[in-house]
Amino acid sequence: MSDRLNDDALADLPGRVQRPAYDRTKVRTGIVHLGVGAFHRAHQAVYTDDVMATDPHWGILAASLRSPDTYDALQPQDGLYTLSVRSQEGEALRVIGSIQRVIVAPRETDDLLEAMSDPHTRIVTLTVTEKGYCHDPATGALNEAHPDIVHDLAYPMNPKSAPGFIVEALRRRRMSGVPPFTVLTCDNLPSNGRTVKRVLTRFAELVDPELGRFVNDEVSCPSTMVDRIVPATSDQDRERIGGVLGVADAWPVVTEPFTQWVIEDRFPQGRPAWEAAGAEFVDDVEPYEHMKLRLLNGSHSTLAYLGYLAGYETVADTMADEAFVRLIRDLMDEEVTPTLHMPPGADLTSYKSALIERFKNPALKHRTWQIAMDGSQKLPQRLLGTIRDRLSSGAPIGRLSLGVAAWMRYVTGIDEKGGAIEVRDPMAARLREVADGAGPSAENLARGLFAIREIFGDDLPADSRFTGEVVAHLARLYELGAKHTVSTFKAG
Repeated sequence: MSDRLNDDALADLPGRVQRPAYDRTKVRTGIVHLGVGAFHRAHQAVYTDDVMATDPHWGILAASLRSPDTYDALQPQDGLYTLSVRSQEGEALRVIGSIQRVIVAPRETDDLLEAMSDPHTRIVTLTVTEKGYCHDPATGALNEAHPDIVHDLAYPMNPKSAPGFIVEALRRRRMSGVPPFTVLTCDNLPSNGRTVKRVLTRFAELVDPELGRFVNDEVSCPSTMVDRIVPATSDQDRERIGGVLGVADAWPVVTEPFTQWVIEDRFPQGRPAWEAAGAEFVDDVEPYEHMKLRLLNGSHSTLAYLGYLAGYETVADTMADEAFVRLIRDLMDEEVTPTLHMPPGADLTSYKSALIERFKNPALKHRTWQIAMDGSQKLPQRLLGTIRDRLSSGAPIGRLSLGVAAWMRYVTGIDEKGGAIEVRDPMAARLREVADGAGPSAENLARGLFAIREIFGDDLPADSRFTGEVVAHLARLYELGAKHTVSTFKAG
């Protein structure tokens, strides 16, 4: 028996471990995925694994655009990994086999472009996080000054960015008379399909105006809403899961029982029957997207910044404090829900109750620090869009603006005990410069951060109601700390 999870080890796994219900030797690649992280492996790859028993033509070639870590973990395992679904009731283990091959784009650029250009590839999916689209989060437009975009426009056949890879592959398909693949983004972007279409079209226009017209007219980019909480895998997870398997798994993924995928059904070259695995196909994703971005992600970010500052390591730890539960429940009920416009039959009350229970799940060790990453990219869609809607209707923004203030306090890089915070953000150096220049002054810090147009745009810094509330909250966070600020919070 192998000492590592791989195809040869499958037959000897314990009976309690679910394994692929199809012959992996008969699988053919139909999907190329860019950004093979934990979320993709706990979400889209699982839905695909579910349907491959009846249709094996949708195997996944998964590419990392940066780090070789996932390749190093999964390629020796024939792409196999364990999905651990954890709840208070226990843990269920399942080996996922839908990923056929893992490659590292920077060292296998030609192989990736060849796979994306292959006529059998009919869908390219993405989970590259908000920053991977090289766009301006405040406007949704391509950031033409982004270093990767500047590089890819100069060397289009040797791309670094997701837009660069996609447009070069589409160019090759067009030149060969191969129909374009569908581009399916699964990241938390507002109107994510339309945003990625805008980014790709503009990039293609800069390469060649005719190619730009082709991308605009011929390439389908359905919008999606994805939902599943996936904490970072720990060494303890690896040890526990390996003990059950009887073999080592270098990179299992741990997640919760809840999963949701809502997709616009626009796939000209065909698609897997993901609905058989529970995906929902709809004409318009936007209401569901707003529901998830504003209720789940907005609450998650608020919890992450305030919880971290209050000294809580995980979301479940934070939600063990009843003051935080009250804040988040009221945030969802009183400030977010009035901005949502759901189709008939959507049960927001049940969704919000489920969110509270999911956040409280002690089996998921979802670190507040992990959720706090890349806040400059997340804030516009998670909190600022809701704030704009509330301001336009003259409605209160007390809890929403507290979340923004907590982000500002967090990105100073110094916690409430004077210790260092490792702020991971593509704008980290710029944020650090603002914080250093502001000193421990709420007004100076807020003024410097409001000036970052890519985050706040031009409108919010000019709105005294918004800026005044954020500065007041920030001053309280400096004076009283996050825990006391939350416990004594009163809506204005």
